[in-house]
Amino acid sequence: MDFALSEDQQAIREAILGLCAQFPEDYWLQKDRDAVFPEEFYRAVAQAGWLGIATPEEFGGSGLGITEAAVMMQAIAESGAGMSGASSIHMAVFSLQPVNLFGTPHQQQAILPPVADGTDRVCFAVTEPNTGLNTTELKTRAERHNGGYLINGEKIWISTAQTANKMLLLARTTPLEEVARKTDGLSLFYTDLDRSKIEVRLIHKMGRHAVDSNMLFIQDLWIPEDHRIGVEGQGFKQIIHGLNPERILIGAEAIGIGRAALQRAARYARERIVFNRPIGQNQGIQHPLAKCWAQLEAANLMVMKAATLFDKGEDCGIEANAGKYLAAESAFEACHTAMLTLGGMGYAQEYHVERLLREVMIPRTAPVSPHMILNYLAEKVFDLPKSY
Repeated sequence: MDFALSEDQQAIREAILGLCAQFPEDYWLQKDRDAVFPEEFYRAVAQAGWLGIATPEEFGGSGLGITEAAVMMQAIAESGAGMSGASSIHMAVFSLQPVNLFGTPHQQQAILPPVADGTDRVCFAVTEPNTGLNTTELKTRAERHNGGYLINGEKIWISTAQTANKMLLLARTTPLEEVARKTDGLSLFYTDLDRSKIEVRLIHKMGRHAVDSNMLFIQDLWIPEDHRIGVEGQGFKQIIHGLNPERILIGAEAIGIGRAALQRAARYARERIVFNRPIGQNQGIQHPLAKCWAQLEAANLMVMKAATLFDKGEDCGIEANAGKYLAAESAFEACHTAMLTLGGMGYAQEYHVERLLREVMIPRTAPVSPHMILNYLAEKVFDLPKSY
């Protein structure tokens, strides 16, 4: 049992931190203020070959695992980039797992390399306004016609749709009342984000302004049959393969944000002099920071355990959900504690802690709420009756 990063994983971490050093805190503060996508950062990551870290080598990637991807995403968030940096490349790193697993060789060759090299940008269009996590009830309809499908419906909280040219879309191909199981009848498509048929409407939100969130209004979008991934009606089972990696990466990013906040708080506590002594000499400052560090590092072990299990091909649903829960909760407390440590200056943008606190609300809330994770754990760990 070895809890340390391997030599190669440590090299990945150091390389990413070195790349991120080109984009200091003020870069991210300005992107957040201006609500402008971090194009320079995205291009730097793509040109260095990191977008394809988990993409198979035969499709232009590095062929590494979700563990290595988690190390990378955590380092990005920890550098001070937070969710603004992580979310700008998040979709390229994990979202095409269903294509890798269920796509035809032709689809894999056509789809994966352009995403790995940054040519194509993808958004993940699953969530809908009136269904939330109840994915089997989604209303977006894909009607079968000769040679393809006609799509109509709405999606919400779709990240990067303002800049994406491709989308991974989940839609119902068989009405819910006509399927034997409610998880049947959903199909997955990878297709162009055709703005003549899709209205992309920006959602103004609390944080992470540099990376957009949107509503999509889809009207009579034509998708050719060969843009469907895998067997018709099996889309729900296909996206499941992307959910655990997403939880793992979100958890790793949350840990990175929490570490970044604690680093800033500790530095401030060493430098801030009140009553002729640094405030960091007071146990009322020391103990909360130390507690947050312990919680973060414990959560990190669960996140990395989940990543290791996933890469070994073993079931990791419990660990991935638990890791995401623990990481997000401990990161939120770390950011809040950092703000309290700085006092009034914690509320000032120039110290960056308030930005990290706003952004840590994303992994705490999405892609699944802490309450739903606890429901899931109670059911799967203790065999308690399903509560939803």
